[in-house]
Amino acid sequence: MIPRTLDDPRLDGLLAALRASVARHASAVVAFSAGVDSTLVLAVAHDVLGTRALGLMGVSPSVAPAELADGRELAERLGLPVRFVDTHEMQDGNYTSNPRDRCFFCKTELYAVCRRVADDEGFATILNGTNADDPGDWRPGLVAASDADVCSPLLECGVGKADVRRLAEALGLPNHDKPALACLASRLPYGTPVTPERLGAVDTVEQHMRRAGFRDVRARHHGPEVRLEVEPERVGDLRRLVGTPEFDAVLRGAGFSRATVEPDGYRMGRLNDTGRRADATE
Repeated sequence: MIPRTLDDPRLDGLLAALRASVARHASAVVAFSAGVDSTLVLAVAHDVLGTRALGLMGVSPSVAPAELADGRELAERLGLPVRFVDTHEMQDGNYTSNPRDRCFFCKTELYAVCRRVADDEGFATILNGTNADDPGDWRPGLVAASDADVCSPLLECGVGKADVRRLAEALGLPNHDKPALACLASRLPYGTPVTPERLGAVDTVEQHMRRAGFRDVRARHHGPEVRLEVEPERVGDLRRLVGTPEFDAVLRGAGFSRATVEPDGYRMGRLNDTGRRADATE
């Protein structure tokens, strides 16, 4: 049960607004990713709507197995109703050709699955975890959400990422400080076809980096080369890891012949830079 007050007037106001936003719907399917944004929305929806709220997490090669495991663990730990349903974006050439608006096709598939579940089982609407900071980035998935009439309580209430984390911590959500993630296809430069093999390769390298103690990790797929990013203050540690025989074995096992460490560390949306430049010319 989510507390009604948090002993912080500002957070109390945001929580009340979120509860009111969700309460406008008779029932809802929540697009759940195991990230902090969608976990907060699902937790509030479950508290407000009870059995009339259902989380849905898509299962496909685009989602790292560790994320699916996190989703299952979170659902069990928090008592949240989450269903895991196969999505089929990998069967859509519009997605696998990896255009700049790849995310549009992925989210279109996810929301179509959500809609089928909602229609089949009598849920009134679909909610997602889009927050008030998201529209500032290159996010074609927001267009897909609009086309599918998906509602975004965090966005509607003006709740940005920092406040999402503060609310989640105050409510005791264990992933309140979880690093921002995106589907594995985001590691492939636009135009590089999305295949299960390439997705598995970057996931293999990223999981090894996490086991080595890095938190914010990206393994960008550039053919035989993988470009690695971690927290800026730990770039030196990563360089030392890359030089070890163990890492070399992981690298070659994933199909890469060389690795480059990005000197400025992890930066969200690095591969979107090309998209922004292209938009400026259209």
